[in-house]
Amino acid sequence: MKKQTIRAGAAVAVLGCALASTARATTPPPPGAPDPPATVARGEYLVKIMACHDCHTPWTMGPRGPEPDMTRMLAGHPKEMVVTPPPPGEEPWSWSGSATNTAFAGPWGVSFTANLTPDPETGLGKWTEATFIEALRTGRHEGQGRPILPPMPYPMYRQATDEDLRAVFAYLQSIPPIRNRVPQPIDPPESR
Repeated sequence: MKKQTIRAGAAVAVLGCALASTARATTPPPPGAPDPPATVARGEYLVKIMACHDCHTPWTMGPRGPEPDMTRMLAGHPKEMVVTPPPPGEEPWSWSGSATNTAFAGPWGVSFTANLTPDPETGLGKWTEATFIEALRTGRHEGQGRPILPPMPYPMYRQATDEDLRAVFAYLQSIPPIRNRVPQPIDPPESR
């Protein structure tokens, strides 16, 4: 009888440790606590495969052609680059993009890629994880403001799990902040 009780107790202890370990792995850290390195690494991986650098990191001409300028990693449209009126969209072309791949014009007007760095004044430094997730789920700036404009593929990104979006946000909060105030979108001529 004693042997069975000891075995049952050991099994319960092992199960309890396994459940506690699982709970720790899936529970987000409390507000203000640093994100686990594995979460930040997952976020970095997701940012790379989700092509965030394609638009949010300005491109420049390198020795082998256009490439992301990683000194401005994820800083959005360069504030010093003034955008001229876009060429008219004529079929079969319906939209155009700037040489930096950070400004786009089409029937929606002109959109500029956002600064995703944690700069508190010009980037995501004051955003919360909940605000970030809500923005991608709703397609609205800060989850409630103006619509997020093309070509931002938020309809695809909204399909990501909360865990993956938390990881992306954790990574974005871990990179160096870059002060870069991106212009506001420009409405199409007929709606001004």
